[in-house]
Amino acid sequence: MTQPQAQTAGAGAEGGQAAPPESGGGGRTIPKVSGDRVAQLGPLIALILACIFFTTQSSQFLQATNFSLIIQQVMVVGTLAIGQTLIILTAGIDLSCGTAMALGSIVMTKLAVDSGVPPVLAILLGIITCMIVGFVNGGLVVGLRLPPFIVTLGTFSICLALTHIYSKDETISNLPSVMTKLGESFKVGGTAVTYGSLVTLALFAFVWFVLTQTTWGRRIYALGDNPEATRLMGIPVRKQLLMVYVVAGVIYGIAALLLIARTNVGDPNAGQTDNLDAITAVVLGGTSLFGGRGTVIGTLIGALIIGVVRNGLVLMGVASTYQILITGILVIVAVSVDQIARGRA
Repeated sequence: MTQPQAQTAGAGAEGGQAAPPESGGGGRTIPKVSGDRVAQLGPLIALILACIFFTTQSSQFLQATNFSLIIQQVMVVGTLAIGQTLIILTAGIDLSCGTAMALGSIVMTKLAVDSGVPPVLAILLGIITCMIVGFVNGGLVVGLRLPPFIVTLGTFSICLALTHIYSKDETISNLPSVMTKLGESFKVGGTAVTYGSLVTLALFAFVWFVLTQTTWGRRIYALGDNPEATRLMGIPVRKQLLMVYVVAGVIYGIAALLLIARTNVGDPNAGQTDNLDAITAVVLGGTSLFGGRGTVIGTLIGALIIGVVRNGLVLMGVASTYQILITGILVIVAVSVDQIARGRA
C-alpha cells in the first residue's frame, strides 16, 4: 500500500525510490526516475521557472512588497485548497468549497451586523455552517454511496442559493473590527505582512504535521490508495471519510473569515469560481486526482504558482482572458504529469 508522500522519501523501492540499476556488461546504466520523485519536484521546479521568467519580464516582480501581495492574494484560495487536498487524497472532490465559504462569510457578517450577535460567536456560527455543509457532503457520500462529484455539485448550487436568499443579494458592510483583524498588517523590514497570511501558513504547517505524523493522517492516504484493503485492516472507513469532509468544512469556515478580513465586507457573490482555483492549486501541487498520493506542502506550492502566474501576467499587461487560458493549460499539464508519474511509480 502506498504510504504518505512525505514519508516515502528515503524509503525503499516500495516508498518511491529509484530501483537499483541492472548491470549491463560493464556499461553505464541510467537510473530510473521514480514517479513519486517527479510528482514531488515538478511543482517546485515549475514555481522556480515561473519566478525566473517573470523576473526577466518585469523589474517589479522581485520586490518584497510584490511577494507580500502574492501571498495575500492566494491566502483565501490556499486555505480552501487545504480542505480540498484532504478530500482529493481520499480520491474524492469537492465542488462546493467556494460557495460553502461564501455562505459561511454571509452568516458571520449578517449575524454580527444585522442581528447584533457578538462577533466571536458569529464567527463560530459561520464556521459551524461550513462544517454542516461538509457533514452533509460526507454523509451523502458515505451513507448513500453517491459520487462526490455529484453530491458536491448539488451542494454547490444549494449553498449558492442559500447565500443569495439569506443576504437578499446585499453586500454587508460596517463590520466589527474583530472580523477584519486578520486583514491588518505589520511591517517586516519595511514590507507589510498581513496576519491572515500567517494564519494560512500556520494552517498549512499544522495539516502537514497531521498528515505525516499522525495515524489519522496516514489513514487518509490509505483510504485513497485502497479503501477495501483499509477496511480489511479494521479501520472504520466510513467514519474516517465522513470526518475528512467535516474537517474540510471547518477549514472552509476559516477561509470565510480570511475572505472577510481581506475584503472588509460580506459579499454574496464571492467564491463562485474559487472551487476551481482550489482544485487547480491541489493538482498543480502534485496531488493525484486518483487519491492516495500528494502533500499539502505541494498544494501550497500550487497556490503560489497560481499567484505568481497571475501576478506576473498582470505586471506584463496581459489581459485577464489570457490569464484564464494559461491557468487552464497549466491544469492539463499537471494532470498529464500525474498520469506519467503513476505510470512510472
